[in-house]
Amino acid sequence: MTSGGYDPEHFGKLFALEAASFWFRGRSDLINWALDRNFPAAKSFLELGCGTGYVISRIREVHPDWRLVGTELFEEGLAKARIRMPSGVELRQQDATQSPYDSEFDVVGAFDVIEHVENAPAVLAGMYKAVKPGGGLLITVPQHKWLWSEADVAAHHVKRYTKRELTDELRAAGFEVSRVASFVSLLLPAMMASRLLKKDAGNVEEELDMAAPLNKACYGVMRLESALVRAGLNFPVGGSLLAIARRPA
Repeated sequence: MTSGGYDPEHFGKLFALEAASFWFRGRSDLINWALDRNFPAAKSFLELGCGTGYVISRIREVHPDWRLVGTELFEEGLAKARIRMPSGVELRQQDATQSPYDSEFDVVGAFDVIEHVENAPAVLAGMYKAVKPGGGLLITVPQHKWLWSEADVAAHHVKRYTKRELTDELRAAGFEVSRVASFVSLLLPAMMASRLLKKDAGNVEEELDMAAPLNKACYGVMRLESALVRAGLNFPVGGSLLAIARRPA
């Protein structure tokens, strides 16, 4: 069964893959850095579309005293998140386009979520409402329309973003955009080979399920790339985008 732009059968595969995968680890490393670097006074965090809870569990490791809330449309994802985090995080089944929160959180995030949603502006509007005035937003999306492939179809993506498109959507929702940075840039040639040369490419979980030595090498590349992003380097291209923004005070 598929609904809301995602197939809940993928959650079991993700749960088994995320903690060891170079891509999920590297993305979470970057998210945690961006969170602490840009919003050092934060004490609460809301993640929309938390899936199996991997990202928010990594934030919990660093900030066990924060109020952490994860919402997810599918019960299948929440069931895995409860295994990963039996306590300490509020988990709630909720449509990302219908957020009930009003100025409650210091930071809100959605990581590879809005590209699954036809009405992405509704998700961003809900995030704007949920974050406190002066609070922050972190978001990741897949980049470059020319990278569109059967893997995007299998993942039920609606689109891949350009930097301008993501910036414009965030500004239209009312956010002040601080930075939009490409990542998965040094590994982009390998990603292009996987996505563009393999016409029968499967879903992302299959693409990322690789031998341990190769996975370790890719994580090393992601760590190097993350260090360059942290130092202020803006790659011109990349497989994904990280946006950092703020609701005006």
